Amino acid sequence: MSEKIYIDALKSILETGEQRPDRTGVGTFSKFGIQLKFDLQKGFPAITTKKLAWKSIVSELLWFIEGSGDERRLREILHGDRDSTKRTIWTDNANADYWLPNKKHVGDLGRVYGVQWRAWRAPVFGVNKMGVRHIDQLAELINSINKDPYGRRHILTAWNPGELNLMALPPCHMMAQFYVSTDKKLSCQMYQRSADMFLGVPFNIASYALFTHMIAQACKLNVGELTIVLGDAHIYENHIDQVKEQIARKPFAPPKLQLNPEIVSITEFTMEAIELVNYQSHEAITAPMAV
Repeated sequence: MSEKIYIDALKSILETGEQRPDRTGVGTFSKFGIQLKFDLQKGFPAITTKKLAWKSIVSELLWFIEGSGDERRLREILHGDRDSTKRTIWTDNANADYWLPNKKHVGDLGRVYGVQWRAWRAPVFGVNKMGVRHIDQLAELINSINKDPYGRRHILTAWNPGELNLMALPPCHMMAQFYVSTDKKLSCQMYQRSADMFLGVPFNIASYALFTHMIAQACKLNVGELTIVLGDAHIYENHIDQVKEQIARKPFAPPKLQLNPEIVSITEFTMEAIELVNYQSHEAITAPMAV
């Protein structure tokens, strides 16, 4: 069962992880270099040992694909109103004390994931001057998969060293490579430099599994495997009790993902076009997010 891979990683960090200080001041138990692998043909890898915030996952991915860095736009996708008082998973980052001097407007998060995916800035040199052009990495990725499926350059990156100071949060899931097998299955390998194992990683697993399905449909392919490589995989010290509760639970069978089959472009997906079918889970387990 795919969820066992994640649960085993939690157990390993609890049992043999190194106790370390961290940027947030909370403290973690950490291990470096963990691989999680999921066969997307055998069901959607949604964590069932606690309830997954599915609508938050879908809305954030649509927000990335749109190329937005505006938390108010994420509210609009998720809640239907950009001025909603309801929160998103980016609300705390948008209002963090360290970011406030840099934000240009209410909700501004800077040049975060989606902006890098859709409008990476590249220099253009001319005679006695330099300009800037924008690279739509996502459009180029789709195009390269369609034109050269067996190519080795199907890469999407959000880690832009020259613009890290222009982001409310440097990217944690920083790079993904896609691979088309000879039997027309699309696989994805994602590298995540910093992995909050309790709150973040279940979210990231579901997000990149969904993303792989969406790209596969846009490219008329089936899905293969999702591999996630975790750099600093950590459990925050104030999440220990929650993790112990979670690993004591028995997983349910994985659900199925259903996408509107009429959609042929990655930019046409909406909240209504994406459905998780037969998702059964244990109740949610709350824990504070370290900012």
